[in-house]
Amino acid sequence: MIEVKNWGVAPSGEQILLYTLTNNRGTEVRLTNVGATICGVRFADRNGNLDEVLLGYKHGEDYIGDCATCGKTVGRVANRIKLGHLEVEGKVYQLEINNLANHLHGGTGGYANLVWQSKIEGESVLFSLHSPDGDQNYPSAVDVEVRYTLSDDDELSFTYDADSDGTTPFMLTNHAYWNLSGEASGDILDHELKLHSTTSLEMTLDHIPTGKILDVVGTPLDFSSWRRFGDDIASEYQNIDKKGGYGHFFPRDNWQKGTLQEVGLLRDRKSGRAVRFLSTQAGCMVYTGNKLSINCPETLSGGRYANYAGIAVECQGFVDAVNNPHFPSIMLHKGEHYHEQTIYKFEVES
Repeated sequence: MIEVKNWGVAPSGEQILLYTLTNNRGTEVRLTNVGATICGVRFADRNGNLDEVLLGYKHGEDYIGDCATCGKTVGRVANRIKLGHLEVEGKVYQLEINNLANHLHGGTGGYANLVWQSKIEGESVLFSLHSPDGDQNYPSAVDVEVRYTLSDDDELSFTYDADSDGTTPFMLTNHAYWNLSGEASGDILDHELKLHSTTSLEMTLDHIPTGKILDVVGTPLDFSSWRRFGDDIASEYQNIDKKGGYGHFFPRDNWQKGTLQEVGLLRDRKSGRAVRFLSTQAGCMVYTGNKLSINCPETLSGGRYANYAGIAVECQGFVDAVNNPHFPSIMLHKGEHYHEQTIYKFEVES
């Protein structure tokens, strides 16, 4: 079942909409057309108790310009581009510098802060956007669609589709923050994560890859077996301590382009809830919400989020791939079709 209602008005005068998807298990997913955003998820714990497990805001207007990009679709290029420097077919483009000395998540006017066109289509909600040539100084025009579907098997599937009239870098991700104990329950330091990854990108303190791929087995970045976030949140390894926590990219072992593969599993032993991540994307960024307390709008529960209130597992391509030619390319060319899929599968462990 899908319901829709008005949820506010954007500064542009456009209507903000709130979509609610509910399956036959009572699981609920809420979406908004600001940023094609997942703004709420409720599913049962091992005792059958429903609770909000996704960080979000009380008011629709608060999703425009929030620092955390909470639950949003981010692009035209997710994550960071070093110094905002971009070269496409011999032409150099300078992008907005909006994160220290670098470009982040497509810029302040990127997809996350726009009101998308939206509609219910069958059992799905479809968001669409036309991104013109020169949008945030990116080359070429792109037409983008994001489709969300909630199954009765407790799978939230979303697909990204795009076509461009020329060559442009293009990489989308979803920036949801999870707290499987409950959105207002405190920090996620007792949550555990396991990834299908034995490597990580070596990064500078401001989250820019050096180009080197590290073997991280046996280190505080080893999530190839269960790792509790709180155990090494203050480790000096790869600047975990200086970053205030985890903020690292993990390539998926044996990644196959265009193939849906399991990325990892996040669990909370207290509630028994778990989220399994599957994606066609090349890896994931793991971020422990190290700066969530900065300029946080009013939350779903009426408070303010503290640091570590949620954990983001962002399925995406390699960070700063445009400046590292040995990374998998994120260039989209005219005549090519961009298609990526990610699934959040909600599970309960006894």
